[in-house]
Amino acid sequence: MTVITLTTDFGTGDHEAGVLKGVIWQIAPDAKIADLSHDIRPHDITSAALLLWRATPFFPNGSIHVVVVDPGVGTARRGIAAQIGSQYFVGPDNGIITMLHERAFENNAPMDFVELDVPKYWLPEVSNVFHGRDIFAPVAAHLALGIPLREVGAPITDLVMLELPKPVQIPGGWLGKVIHIDHFGNLATNLRTQHVNQTQEVIVKIKGRVIAGLVSTFGEKPPGTLVALLDSSASLAISLVSGNAAQNLDAGIGDDVEVLIEK
Repeated sequence: MTVITLTTDFGTGDHEAGVLKGVIWQIAPDAKIADLSHDIRPHDITSAALLLWRATPFFPNGSIHVVVVDPGVGTARRGIAAQIGSQYFVGPDNGIITMLHERAFENNAPMDFVELDVPKYWLPEVSNVFHGRDIFAPVAAHLALGIPLREVGAPITDLVMLELPKPVQIPGGWLGKVIHIDHFGNLATNLRTQHVNQTQEVIVKIKGRVIAGLVSTFGEKPPGTLVALLDSSASLAISLVSGNAAQNLDAGIGDDVEVLIEK
């Protein structure tokens, strides 16, 4: 039984997310479908890319991930399917696989990419505004049935990649950026364990506030305390114990985060 996940910016109040499941089950009735998220901010390709980077390592080999965060639907942007490592991805060629591609490249994992140009694996009628239903979901279902990747499209190498901010080394430490704000108001940054780790004595600066050291758990400090820690994806995060750090700091995506490492 193949696992197929869905990641969209559709929300759950309308029919679109459910329709993707119906299309998949019509073609591959034994597929097991999991919702990664339908609450990606509208048109936020970077958040979708980050979610895939964080979540997909915990899915079994052979899983197929359908991504419909597609502000360019109906334009000349391509639909793609990819094998990255032992998993598959189907969606628009708009940068959604950027972080997955980077990690696979760093780990020398196998990768293969195709442009979706074989209509027999689509629905018979294709809407200009719902390729998720008419192209991506049916292609994923056919992959789940065992159709080889290179049968659903022609090989490509010139993929669209997001220009994501990279940490910058500064005297005594690193300058990073807030790249995600979660449901609790925690601020995730692009600084990871190769930039800062739990054994170091550090000073973290953000929005004029200074945080001394890293904690291992939220419970180490009393409610209302601003803390820095390595989150479950091993990225540096800024949190407010029992509160909302984003609101407390009036912080947003793209804000600077400075980490000074004490010797």
